[in-house]
Amino acid sequence: MTDQTRWGIPEVQLRNKIKKRRHDLVARAMEHVVKLDETGITDLMIQIEAEYERKYGKNEADDKVIL
Repeated sequence: MTDQTRWGIPEVQLRNKIKKRRHDLVARAMEHVVKLDETGITDLMIQIEAEYERKYGKNEADDKVIL
């Protein structure tokens, strides 16, 4: 077992919590995506690409695959 008093342990735990939170958010979203039909999924993809473009700008959404 790792000594919890060592330097850097809180940072590692925080990174792990962030990863888990992100994974949980995606899993929860996918539960709803599974229920959508083709039109709903297409509309969702368009909204996700628009949000990505708004956040990160400069047509970077064209280079990325959004799952």
